[in-house]
Amino acid sequence: MTQLALYAVVAIAGAAVLAIEILGTRLLGPFYGVSLFLWSALITVTLAALAAGYALGGRWADRGPRLSRLGVLLALAGGWILLVPWIRHPLLGALETLGLRAAVLAAALLLFAPPLVCLGMVSPYAVRLKVARLDAVGRTAGDLYALSTLASVLSALGTGFYLIPLVGVTRLLLLVGFLLLGGAALALVADRRARTGMGAVVALGVLGGFSWRSAVEGAAPESGLRALLDTPYAEIRVLEQNDIRYLLLDGGVHTAMEANTWLPAQRYVPALGLAKLFFARPGRLLLVGLGGGAVVKDYAADAWRIDAVEIDPGVIAMARKHFDLRTAQCNVICQDGRRFLRESDASYDLIVLDAFGSSSIPFHLVTQEMFALVAARLAPEGILAVNVETRRWDDPLLAAIAATMATSFPEITALPTAEPPNTLGNVILLGARRPLELPDEAVPHPKDYLDDPALHWQVLQKNHAWENRYRPETAGVPILTDERNPIELWAESVNRVARRSLHEFFRQGGPSW
Repeated sequence: MTQLALYAVVAIAGAAVLAIEILGTRLLGPFYGVSLFLWSALITVTLAALAAGYALGGRWADRGPRLSRLGVLLALAGGWILLVPWIRHPLLGALETLGLRAAVLAAALLLFAPPLVCLGMVSPYAVRLKVARLDAVGRTAGDLYALSTLASVLSALGTGFYLIPLVGVTRLLLLVGFLLLGGAALALVADRRARTGMGAVVALGVLGGFSWRSAVEGAAPESGLRALLDTPYAEIRVLEQNDIRYLLLDGGVHTAMEANTWLPAQRYVPALGLAKLFFARPGRLLLVGLGGGAVVKDYAADAWRIDAVEIDPGVIAMARKHFDLRTAQCNVICQDGRRFLRESDASYDLIVLDAFGSSSIPFHLVTQEMFALVAARLAPEGILAVNVETRRWDDPLLAAIAATMATSFPEITALPTAEPPNTLGNVILLGARRPLELPDEAVPHPKDYLDDPALHWQVLQKNHAWENRYRPETAGVPILTDERNPIELWAESVNRVARRSLHEFFRQGGPSW
């Protein structure tokens, strides 16, 4: 019984480590965005905490090892995990004044280091318990660390591939806490001298049970949260405030539409519609990044034939259920955009890349190799349009993407949407192998639409973007490639400003872009 309990405790601790690390990205992602910095912070904290745990565990084991003490370690880790859903939001709010990197690192340290230190102490302590002879130390240590690592492997696969989409992030975190308490109870029962400690474990379990319903967030239409879904790719929220419906992916707004008319409430959508004016008749559009379908609706209204590629099936489901996306409006393909372009031999008049959020830009969608692939799928007179969120019109991030586009498209034009030029907002980059000019009469003027406020606003965005068009300065700007791509370093500053704006926006209940 004691040996089996020891193996079970080691396995549970190993499984919990990787589950906590992966769940950490989903707990912090909606606040900071899932970026290279978030993953780096979590990996750093995990390794540092485990290192501290190994050192402390080995020393504690030399002071009279008992199985019940392993139970204490698991109980402490499990109890802390059960607290995380309660302390997360107050803690993240308190850290908001720090810069993005410091805030992410501090949040990961304060939320996850305590339980990970406890779990790191388990393996060296277990080795000391298991070793009976000096000549068996190596084999015993190897077996126990192998068991712990194998449990971590299975936990990582199960958490990322199956459990997060099926169970949800907060519930799964609580289940990890309950599992650790179960391991603690097993260790205490196996050590007959410490069964009195069961009362504390049971008390923690009862408190965790009370928190199950209270701490787990769900859809609450009365408060504006119409849907909440965890997928393998992101946390998806559908919010409605002041008759505007929002689609948020990991806390960043990807779509905003009027809930009654389904007209776009983001400036970049009408500006992106300018690309239609370069064609004498409706053509064929490939949209990479569906979101809620605002771009689809805009182009479908003018009879364009649309293929929309979206990697996340949850986004597709939300667009259909909460944003009135209809089958007749577009053909939706659930796949990575670059993979679709590589495998498809279809030709398009217009390709739109709208898969970039405020937290990060998928690096493989903005490289020289990607734009060469796009050029191969465009008709001779075709146009590439890229939607990029920037801090200002001359943002280094925008310049790098423009310079990289220019390796395949000699004509580059930027259409800004924010005003003044040093304001956070979207810029549409157009790339083509033909001149990107329009006659003056082709672009509608706002004064001609004063009797229709909704249409007037959209025309105003088109007119602003076109009147302020410019070619980005790309002299000396590095080209982004699959081999060398620092795009996330530049995106960090955009993410920091965008997150601050979003947090203020949802606190006040009104638009801020």
